[in-house]
Amino acid sequence: MTRSEGLAVLLQGQTMTSFFDRRISRRAFAALAPLGLAGCVGSGTLLPPGLVGGETPPPESPMAPMSGSVVGTGSVRVALILPLSGPGHGAVAAQSMRNAAELALGEFQDPDITLIVKDDRGTPEGARDAASQAIAEGAEFIIGPLFAGSVQAAASVARQSGVPVVAFSTDAGVASRGVYLLSFLPQEEVDRIVDYAASRGKRSVAMLIPETSYGSVVEARFSEAVAARGLRIAALERYPGGQPQAAVGRLRMVIGGASPQADAILIPESAEGLPAVDQALQSAGFDPRRVKPLGTGVWNEPRAFSLRSLQGGWFASPDSRGFDAFAARYRARYNSDPVRLATLSFDAVSLAAALVRTQGTQRFTEGVLTNPAGFAGADGVFRFRSDGTSDRALAVHEIRDGTLATVSAAPRTLPAPGF
Repeated sequence: MTRSEGLAVLLQGQTMTSFFDRRISRRAFAALAPLGLAGCVGSGTLLPPGLVGGETPPPESPMAPMSGSVVGTGSVRVALILPLSGPGHGAVAAQSMRNAAELALGEFQDPDITLIVKDDRGTPEGARDAASQAIAEGAEFIIGPLFAGSVQAAASVARQSGVPVVAFSTDAGVASRGVYLLSFLPQEEVDRIVDYAASRGKRSVAMLIPETSYGSVVEARFSEAVAARGLRIAALERYPGGQPQAAVGRLRMVIGGASPQADAILIPESAEGLPAVDQALQSAGFDPRRVKPLGTGVWNEPRAFSLRSLQGGWFASPDSRGFDAFAARYRARYNSDPVRLATLSFDAVSLAAALVRTQGTQRFTEGVLTNPAGFAGADGVFRFRSDGTSDRALAVHEIRDGTLATVSAAPRTLPAPGF
């Protein structure tokens, strides 16, 4: 089996062997087709691996950002909308995601797609213009944009023409019928880590929440998930960005000392904010051997792995092996590291190419896109829900002395959905 075939899983009603034998997608690492069913930025970062927030990333490739460029010569036109000239790290992420889209088409055998690349400039107005232009140029399917406001603006145009959108925002509030989010949604990561913690006997959890939009989303979902699984919230403290000391001090009696009241603590903080949290926890007498640290995919950066207070901590994120394999091929082609979100663009373009190949005139209909069997991509198995959100198969990782160990592998199939 080639690496392309490893993710080209069967269509309903076909056997895996027959699907592979026809060599539908020999060169696409994530040429996606529906799986057989069994029984904001989240995990992503806009920075390449190893870069920290204060550093200036290197150029993603020798190419300058292109607005209105075209990749491929297929008969089906698909738009890719990204903030190629947007501010800050958004433009770096956009160029990396554009490269990943080009890589996907290059690895798919004879894709019948023309990819229309549009720059939304990182603004809702730009996204609205880009979507209008793409549809006027015959786009049947829109991939992107990246940011929530831009997704809403592009979707308002796409809806009028009946063109489905697969976007990359982590804000579930912008999802809707026909506007699907292929992203790392924090809600899914919260559910996975709560399930795992409960299965390992954790019953009383403290919450240390940054006062950010991401923190609020995680807090709400975590409270629901804990209640559904019969766990108890021992304490809840919030703190302004970069200033966790007072909140941690108020948690001292719950999470510190020889007999803490909680047996786990949720800390949905990014790698940038975790060092300050680590120092505050150490000052409060926190011992991660007594109170298990729990996190989400925003922990998945090497600079977080050496923090003393996170040793032994668990967090949920996609299995890293798919990204590692993708990143090696990306580096070989572009001589630079991809951003973590680049696999999303790769998977979206591969999905479009596979559906064009296998689904005929039904390729981008709601019934095909929301197939409950789901799809397999570089980041594992995922599916779109009818409300536009997505389910994703996630692994649970443990931080051990500066490295990661997978303590619960990502499932190969998704359970029957509760639509």
